[in-house]
Amino acid sequence: MKKFLQKKLKDQKGMTLIELLAVIVIIAIIAAIAIPAIGNIIENSRYSAVKSDATNVLSAANIYFTENSDDDKVTVEKLIDDGFLESEGELGEDTFVDNVNPIKITSPTAVIYSGDKTVTFTNATLKEINDDTKKGSDDNESGFTIGTATSSGDGT
Repeated sequence: MKKFLQKKLKDQKGMTLIELLAVIVIIAIIAAIAIPAIGNIIENSRYSAVKSDATNVLSAANIYFTENSDDDKVTVEKLIDDGFLESEGELGEDTFVDNVNPIKITSPTAVIYSGDKTVTFTNATLKEINDDTKKGSDDNESGFTIGTATSSGDGT
């Protein structure tokens, strides 16, 4: 049996052109399906990262307001300067948190999370941020807003 197989395989040295083309077509089809899916995953993770930055700011502000209960508002810049927050992430330093119950974050300008895709936090609570089920890949031309439309301050 071994000699029979060796004789048959001895004459075959490689793959035919048609076999190679078939493999290339299959790889191209798989790539055409996978590349857009990977792009959506990246958009979604960038959107989630900005939401995570906002929750970090809310957590730092919560500690700040515990120590400075007389303050009505704190900016991200002040949280960083006072050592309550290491980095603002993608949020601007003009983003502020109001000391109301529950505390609310507002970004005066839209936060760019990927290319021209944006998210704006307007009096957003931690619950509203966590309950947001939108995906970054679903963003349309206008961007996303998390929170309510009424603003309780000007960020000063």
